[in-house]
Amino acid sequence: MADSRPIRVLVAKPGLDGHDRGAKVIARALRDAGMEVIYTGIRQTPEMIVEAAIQEDVDAVLLSILSGAHMAIFPRIMELLQQNDVDDVLVAAGGILPDEDIPAIKAMGIKGCFGPGTPTDDIIKFVRENIQADRLATEV
Repeated sequence: MADSRPIRVLVAKPGLDGHDRGAKVIARALRDAGMEVIYTGIRQTPEMIVEAAIQEDVDAVLLSILSGAHMAIFPRIMELLQQNDVDDVLVAAGGILPDEDIPAIKAMGIKGCFGPGTPTDDIIKFVRENIQADRLATEV
């Protein structure tokens, strides 16, 4: 039987980045699209983000970062997810992600990368399509 519960998404602001307007816009757009959204607030450690993802039993973690520390923080988040056997959660990132870093970010297991100005509809579609594919794969 298909999973009919709403998609649960954690929107997280890792590191010392204090600007969260974009994350709040994304969180609201996802909520308005019918998803359950948990927003962590600013200045979250990788440990706090992974713990929240586990406690909230989310389908997706969306990371928003503007500080430039993504190549230090993202690997730690992915390592902690793996250490905690959280391998069924979609991870995507947005914010200031230089084009030259995108291949390395995706190689970490972060499936989507979204820059400033990405339409919220594109992010909603990305989350829905990836979660639907994961749910269908687990039904077999």
